[in-house]
Amino acid sequence: MEETTIAILLLCVSFVVLMMLRFPISLTLALCTLITVMYLEIPLAVVGQRMIQGINSYSLLTIPFFILAGHIMSEGKLALRIVNFAQLIVGGVRGGLAMVNSVACMFFGNISGSAVADVSSIGSVMIPMMKKKGYDTDYAVGVTVSSAIQGVVVPPSHNLVLYSLAAGGGVSIASLFLAGIVPGLILCVSLMATSYVYAIKRGYAKGDPVQRKDIPKIVLDGVMSLLTAAIILGGIFSGWFTATESGALACLYAFILTFIIYRDIPVSRMWLILKKTFRTVAMVLFLIAASDAFSWLLAYLKIPAMVTDLMLSISDSPVIILLIINILLLVLGAPMDMAPLILIMTPILLPVVTHLGMDPVHFGIIMMLNLGIGLLTPPVGTVLFVGCAIGRISISEGTKAMMPFFYVMCVVLLLLTYVPDLVMWLPNMMKH
Repeated sequence: MEETTIAILLLCVSFVVLMMLRFPISLTLALCTLITVMYLEIPLAVVGQRMIQGINSYSLLTIPFFILAGHIMSEGKLALRIVNFAQLIVGGVRGGLAMVNSVACMFFGNISGSAVADVSSIGSVMIPMMKKKGYDTDYAVGVTVSSAIQGVVVPPSHNLVLYSLAAGGGVSIASLFLAGIVPGLILCVSLMATSYVYAIKRGYAKGDPVQRKDIPKIVLDGVMSLLTAAIILGGIFSGWFTATESGALACLYAFILTFIIYRDIPVSRMWLILKKTFRTVAMVLFLIAASDAFSWLLAYLKIPAMVTDLMLSISDSPVIILLIINILLLVLGAPMDMAPLILIMTPILLPVVTHLGMDPVHFGIIMMLNLGIGLLTPPVGTVLFVGCAIGRISISEGTKAMMPFFYVMCVVLLLLTYVPDLVMWLPNMMKH
């Protein structure tokens, strides 16, 4: 058996063994890279250089700023203001609170860019509210966890920034953000339609009407809350700011809004927010560094080229290959978290889809939705676990309740996969 084959087996086996031993994914990537590199007798300094190079990027500063802005807004009463704003828009129809949940999650995801933050903040408000109004608890959880997935697709999702970095930085962050808008709206409308069908089926009542005298304040609060996303997206799309500069301005605006204008929490809490942000950023940066070394080793062993050849040997039909890729990502999304999968699978699958003629921006949105759906599926369904904890129901109950929405999201996934204009229309229009 030749050296390259042994190295590939060593890399794969060590990865699987370390994962089964429940090593953190970032440590797993670093260790299996080191083991394989030592077998190949490549200087260990190369691994260190690749790890440093992986985080030596100006664009990477975008992620800490997005995370900080999201944490600041999450600590205040932003979720309640967004829920009130969403209730003003869609709360008056049958099953309106479920629709409010979907719209509020889309709005909040537009600020936090995180599905877990979405379900934590909106779920803490909406699940008790829905239970109080007579909705079944499992249904309230199912709606919330499914709607939270919008946060990984709608801009400014920091997962899209990760994808851009994993793709070698050749994919524009602005194009990815633009590409996520229409799919996010389609996903939101699909979830709302499903909620409406179930509201009629189960006989849920209409939402409470909003008092006319409260409308101006609700609109003002909603607009001011959503301005965080407007600053980020407006600055990037207009060309006035880079993604990093927009993120920094969003942090400043979030600070002013939370601590000075609304005074939701005392300024002393800022230290705790910074600690939480630093902890998250440290984990993300180490993961990126380890995955960059791992990706370099994959390229060194020519694994992406082998995967491309394997896919093309199965079928020469783009329809079949894209279906296989979707199934593969959905399956991998069950036992693994989203960020490491983006960093691991992008260098492997991107050559396959580009060979088929798919735009890397299009594939980025498909991957986000795929792996976002994976956040709902046990055994590592982080969003599902958080939602079930808030609703105080079992994982099996939560899984059963979210399945109708799961099927709808899979249909949306296939629609976006095979109708690329739905994803690429807005980025292509902005180029002209």
